Parts: sequence; C-alpha cells; structure tokens
Amino acid sequence: MIERTEIVNAARDWLGTPFHHQARLKTIGVDCIGLVIGVARELGMVQLDFDVTGYSRYPDGRSLMAMARQQMTPVTLDRMQIGDVVVVGFEKLPQHFGIIGDYRHGGFSIIHAASAYGKVVEQRLMFSKAMFFVAAFQLPGVQSCPNS
Repeated sequence: MIERTEIVNAARDWLGTPFHHQARLKTIGVDCIGLVIGVARELGMVQLDFDVTGYSRYPDGRSLMAMARQQMTPVTLDRMQIGDVVVVGFEKLPQHFGIIGDYRHGGFSIIHAASAYGKVVEQRLMFSKAMFFVAAFQLPGVQSCPNS
C-alpha cells in the first residue's frame, strides 16, 4: 500500500517541470494528466506502459473522465484527502487534473501542470466559478485513512 504523503512528495518532485501537451517526462515536459500518470507509474500504482493519449490541448473531458472512473475510485468532495486526484473545470466541462497536497497555511493545495504558468506548480486549492470542482478520485493501492 502507498501512503498518501508518498503521492504528494512524488508529485512535488515534478515541480518546475515545463508544461508540454501529452508529455510524460519529469524535468523535461508534462501535462496535467501526464503528471498523474507519471506519479502513479513512479510509485508502481499503474503498469509502466499505462497511458492516456489522443486528447486535444483543450479536451472535452468526457473521455478523460471515463478513463478516471475506470482506473481510480471516486470520492466525494467532503471525503477528499491529500494524495487524491482532483478534476476541475474552467468553463462547462471537466478538463484539468491535479494531485491534492496539504497547503502550508492550512487546507488543500493542488499540484498540477498548469499551461498558464508553463510548468508544474503547487498552489492553494480554492474552488470558484472560474475553477469549479468536478470530481475527486483515489489512486489504486492507496493506504486508506481511518476516516475514509
């Protein structure tokens, strides 16, 4: 079983990796789902050859959500924990993935490959009309906490 802090620490190792659509290489380039896949591969949570491809730079979200439901266990917003994967939307559809961390000033952070910043960043996770909650998932093989 993988501890949730291991997922967060592995994701933080990707901080600063340049954003590059459909890339999967730490320090070289990665996109939002690539970060999730890269971390899961590093920790042995998915097969090394597992990947998701063929989506556009601005995906409709439906195919990525279907993949997420097949590969991970859904969790509700109120049960979300560090190490979980969060899916957010910016307009009408789900289109962005990140890994939930512990924000240094309390609450959650999101570790994600952000095209707006051009790299993997960690920032406070705050939902709004501009960035709204769509779903959260637990990666396979995660150590469950007593309250989950």
